[in-house]
Amino acid sequence: MLDAFTRERRALTLSEIARVTDVPLSTAHRLIAELCAWGGLERDTDGRYRVGLRLWELGALAPRGLGLREAALPFMEDLYEVTHENVQLAVRDGAEVVFVERFASRGAVAVLTEVGGRFALPPTGVGLVLLAHAPADLQEQVLASPLRRYTPHTITDPVLLRRVLAEVRRSGVAVSDRQVTEDAVSVAAPISARGTVVAALSIVVRGDSPAAVRPMAPGVQAAARAISRTLSG
Repeated sequence: MLDAFTRERRALTLSEIARVTDVPLSTAHRLIAELCAWGGLERDTDGRYRVGLRLWELGALAPRGLGLREAALPFMEDLYEVTHENVQLAVRDGAEVVFVERFASRGAVAVLTEVGGRFALPPTGVGLVLLAHAPADLQEQVLASPLRRYTPHTITDPVLLRRVLAEVRRSGVAVSDRQVTEDAVSVAAPISARGTVVAALSIVVRGDSPAAVRPMAPGVQAAARAISRTLSG
């Protein structure tokens, strides 16, 4: 039942949930009633169902997100106060990025990401960092799969992407130049815990070339290293 809800399907009727999950309407009605009683789903005045606060409470207890977020927040806040741009923290789940935390001002460039949201690894700055440090078999899986084009600047050539990932490992930063939207450039750095990359930190700004984020790269790297020390301490 819960898998029926996505970023694109945030509110669903009973019949829509039954259709998406391919279960009989009577079964869907019974399961949804149980989820509502538990707090996993909530019903709006218009009769549509949404994910309930009980799931948010449980999600906040996930150890990978909780400890990481607590360690990262002070440094993310510092980056935000200095830049007033999008500051994002993300982890990898399979071949996707999951955004754990984000700061942004009203004047910051619009992004397609949100806390708790998922995105493909290759186009984003944090995704490039996480993919560059992912197991080799996962890298090969991503490189062998069709690479979705979001803008004319999105890298869809696996040979070029392979070179980009090697440069990310060499330089310690990843730059996504208008790969997700045509007016946003990001720079990201890896966060490690005891020698293993567990997350990535990025700043996303309005720009039309990598030069837009070049001055911010040292700050992102310094913050990522500080978070790494906190996690490994």
